[in-house]
Amino acid sequence: MIRKGMKLYSILFGVCPKCHQESMYVNKNPYVLSKVIKMHDTCSHCKTKYQIEPSFFYGSMYVSYGVGIAFAVAAFIISYNILESSLIVAFVAIIATLIGFMPVIMRLSRNIWINLFMSYDKELARKGAVKQS
Repeated sequence: MIRKGMKLYSILFGVCPKCHQESMYVNKNPYVLSKVIKMHDTCSHCKTKYQIEPSFFYGSMYVSYGVGIAFAVAAFIISYNILESSLIVAFVAIIATLIGFMPVIMRLSRNIWINLFMSYDKELARKGAVKQS
C-alpha cells in the first residue's frame, strides 16, 4: 500500500516531496501538453522551493532515459512474449508506447529527480496541516 510519507507516493502522484500535501504541477493531468512540465514555484503548504537551482530539472533528462527504457522493455515483453506478435509489431508497440506515455515519462522523471534530493519531513507536513486549519 502506497501512502503519504513514502517516497514512492511523491514520485507516483507528483506531490511535494517534503510534505506530500500539494501537487507540484499547475495541472495534475499530464496529457494537457501545454502544461505538462509547468510547475508551481513553491509548495503553498510548506513553502518548499521546487527549483533548487537554475536548470535543476535538466538532470531529469538522464532519469527520463532510464524510465523510457523501462517502458520500452515492458512494451516489448507484453507484445512479443505475452501476445506473441512479430518483431515488427513489437517494434511498433514500443514506438507507440513511448509516444503515448511521453507526458507520463516526463513527469515521472522529474518526480524521481526531485525526490533524489528531498525527503519527506513529518514535522513540516504536520505544520502545514495545522496552518491550513
